[in-house]
Amino acid sequence: MPTALITGANRGLGLEFTRQYAAEGWQVLACCRRPAEADALNAVAQRSSGKVRVLALDVADLNAIDALAKTLQDTAIDLVINNAGIYPDHHSDFGKTDYEAWMQAFRINTMAPLKVAEAFVPHLERGAGKLIATVSSKMGSLDDNTSGGCYLYRSSKTAVNMVMKSLSLDLAARGIRAVILHPGWVQTDMGGPNALINAEQSVSGMRRVLANVTSEQSGHFFSYDGKEIPW
Repeated sequence: MPTALITGANRGLGLEFTRQYAAEGWQVLACCRRPAEADALNAVAQRSSGKVRVLALDVADLNAIDALAKTLQDTAIDLVINNAGIYPDHHSDFGKTDYEAWMQAFRINTMAPLKVAEAFVPHLERGAGKLIATVSSKMGSLDDNTSGGCYLYRSSKTAVNMVMKSLSLDLAARGIRAVILHPGWVQTDMGGPNALINAEQSVSGMRRVLANVTSEQSGHFFSYDGKEIPW
């Protein structure tokens, strides 16, 4: 069966990705910072008949990404989903910028996805799927920004979009595709209760996108509903 590695799998979209892929028979390497506290994820793993393996990974620790890749060095992986991310702009309006929080946003939202790709390319080369997906946001689109603000989050997502675009070109010769995903405004801890869709709808849509991505579409930016998003 195919294998997926998912970061930030303990809640929200990561948890739903884990649930849906496991339900379809995939082996899922579900990564989160504190597995002992990931009650919902552990419950999914317990019901999965061994399909879900919960692994400790704090993506802010770049050395930990390398260590996990070494632990899994004999594992073929078909799909990597860079889902872990943070929204640091709650108290960072213009003139009140938290520059330490901004650096952390870049470390988690931008640098970590590249580090995951670098560490797990050998695993993807052994797999059949050969696909890296990064959950970004329409808020990282220059074309879509008509309201301003959210400097920390927007810039970190715009940057990771560029990272994934470059990856799509640099890894093409190895047969590995890289795509960027906008999950929609989702009812999660990050999206809030007033969001337009739930996690099941968002992830179902993103999975359809991933199942149909061609080599020619590598490096493109897709919404959960399959529409391509302008940069």
